[in-house]
Amino acid sequence: MSTDTLAARYNPAAKFDLVVTEVEFRRNSAGRMLVARIYQPQGPGPFPTVLDLHGGGWNRKDRLAEQPMDRALAASGLLVVAVDLTLAGEAPYPACVQDANYAVRWLKANAAKWNGDISKLGVFGSSSGGHVAELLAMRPHDPRYTAIPFAAAPHLDATVAYVAMRSPVSNTSERHDNAVRRKNEAMIKNSQTFFRPWEAIHEGNPQEILDRKEKVTLVPILIMQGALDDNVLPSMQEHFAKSYRAAGGDCTYLAFENSVHEWTAEPGPQTDKAHETARQFIARQLNG
Repeated sequence: MSTDTLAARYNPAAKFDLVVTEVEFRRNSAGRMLVARIYQPQGPGPFPTVLDLHGGGWNRKDRLAEQPMDRALAASGLLVVAVDLTLAGEAPYPACVQDANYAVRWLKANAAKWNGDISKLGVFGSSSGGHVAELLAMRPHDPRYTAIPFAAAPHLDATVAYVAMRSPVSNTSERHDNAVRRKNEAMIKNSQTFFRPWEAIHEGNPQEILDRKEKVTLVPILIMQGALDDNVLPSMQEHFAKSYRAAGGDCTYLAFENSVHEWTAEPGPQTDKAHETARQFIARQLNG
């Protein structure tokens, strides 16, 4: 049976028990061991595979940041692997994008160990992790991002089938300008620590990449946006969604009422809706 047929078995309403384990992923340039947390459904499988990239303003958080979403996706029959990313204080842009690019190749080589099917490998990214996911998907072969060799399988590349996101930083310069307007010193410092030299805030800006009409890969994407988000403004997100579609990409954009930037961190109807929205989007990519 082909892997495409296996991937098409995904049922977003299914329920599976999970086994959660962790493995060492890679040691970064700062000497920290990055770890992968694996949410493995218990069943015959193999299960379609999703890589989770955490947020934290490029400067904090780790693989544990999106546990509720990771569990909600995995329990429906997806192998979900959440990885640590290099933080800006350890190394600036594009270090964490390099981690993500390496992670795709590493996961393609290793998913079968956890009963994973990589025929349509997807990515989930939150906030700054969404920014990383956008760059990863749009520029899978960019030498700036492929800089970490994967000697075990040098033939593998970092292409992905789709990206689902919560509150992605789709316009890095506009987010910084918003922080300046709000006098949010912590957010300003996050950007200034990550984008060194400062001009990188434009080079690594998904919105400006589209505006410059760069030749990029446009996979189907989902953007889930809090309507009350004052960190990543809905207007910024709507502009990116329109630009992505105008460039020829498939973008599903959904605003969540009464929801702020990290609304999925707390249980509630809108969090449940986000889990269901992500599952249904992934089902369309796998089964379509």
